[in-house]
Amino acid sequence: MRRSIRIQSLGGARAVILHRPHPNPQALARQLAAIGLEVTQAWPELGPEAIGADFVFFDADMGHDGMFPWPAGQPPMPTIALIGSESPGRIEWALRAGAHAQLLKPVGDHGAYSALLIARDAFDARRALSAEIADLRNRLDQRQTVVRAVTLLAARGKGQDAAYAQLRQMAMTWRVTFEEAAERIVAGHGGATAAQGGDGDGRHGRR
Repeated sequence: MRRSIRIQSLGGARAVILHRPHPNPQALARQLAAIGLEVTQAWPELGPEAIGADFVFFDADMGHDGMFPWPAGQPPMPTIALIGSESPGRIEWALRAGAHAQLLKPVGDHGAYSALLIARDAFDARRALSAEIADLRNRLDQRQTVVRAVTLLAARGKGQDAAYAQLRQMAMTWRVTFEEAAERIVAGHGGATAAQGGDGDGRHGRR
């Protein structure tokens, strides 16, 4: 399914420019103010209050590990790298820092608006992908738990189909989901004993 792109007004958004005193951040601040953003500047690192910002611009030329108050490469908002030196090492560092877009220096009278939109879209895409991956991992874990629970129930000599039906009956008796019933069996019985007492009589759900 195609993901929608947000192009609404940026007026009122908060931006932090993490850059040493220089004409570049001054020019950027003028652009951002003209767009309608509230702008603050910081150096040499961001404080915890920056976590509430909507955007962060940072100097990739003099950037260093530890300048952000969040885990490396995991910014909680869209970030834009201000790049003057296009050396591979500096670009690699900016990417590792989690940059979602870039703005080349020297900063002039334009470029900030497109960088903001591109950064926000890239941030939204990464967040959506992370959520999808987390959901897939959770579903995979649940399937593996179900397989293990059925295997433990079948250890009493029942066939796979009978064990599966027994697990479903347990879920109905305990009034929980199929996956939750499997988790109870695996967590509450470990090893071969997980199948003991699991005849669908609901004893494990009446604690």
